[in-house]
Amino acid sequence: MAEQSCLVTNDWICGEYLRSRSQELADATVQHIGITVVSVLIGLAVAFPLALLARRGPRFAGPVLGLTTVLYTVPSLAMFSLLLPLFGLSAALVVTGLVLYSLTILVRNILAGLAAVPQEAKEAARGMGYGPGRLLWEVELPLALPAVMAGLRIATVSTVALTTVGSLVGKGGLGNLIEDALPSFFKAQVLAASVLCVVLAVVADLLLLGLQRLLTPWTRISGAAEAAPAKTDAGPPAPAKTDAGPPAPATVKAG
Repeated sequence: MAEQSCLVTNDWICGEYLRSRSQELADATVQHIGITVVSVLIGLAVAFPLALLARRGPRFAGPVLGLTTVLYTVPSLAMFSLLLPLFGLSAALVVTGLVLYSLTILVRNILAGLAAVPQEAKEAARGMGYGPGRLLWEVELPLALPAVMAGLRIATVSTVALTTVGSLVGKGGLGNLIEDALPSFFKAQVLAASVLCVVLAVVADLLLLGLQRLLTPWTRISGAAEAAPAKTDAGPPAPAKTDAGPPAPATVKAG
């Protein structure tokens, strides 16, 4: 009796599915990556001026942080429903929703990074004649990069996961495959699409981590300096030196 195909038996791990649906998987992965990259880049471009506005004072910080936090709490189904009249069933609908979700993470991390810049560094730059713009781009932003990149990594991984929700409007990348497979519980398709989402998130995080290390070499230098043992030039302790001579002999007084 011939062995049944893993597609027929509906196995979780099925090499035949990967071979026969490789083009479908590739197309969904490319769409997923495209939506994620565009959403994160636009989110970063919107978050940066918002963070600069928020750091001007409490009267700006409250509304900016409050609005971005409220947007993050809106369920994705409700968010897409609100945006549907503006964008229709298009990729722009999904991208706009993902941009709004990324703002709360990016704005807060940019603010935290700028606030952590040492005041001494800013005063030194002003003393050298740096204006506000030059101070921001050449001093504050480079020093704030570790916090900014940390926020970018979190936002990117979050966006990779949220992109699957775009399957509600047929623009969810790998999420489309998961949604299509759920009614019939097509195990191989659900597993393959889910694993690819995880792989995309891990690869994106590693790439951004590498970019962060490339852009902030001083963090590696300072880390290595802290880890290195303290070096001393002192030799072995010298023996104690005394000026006392041999003990004087005891004198006996004869009676």
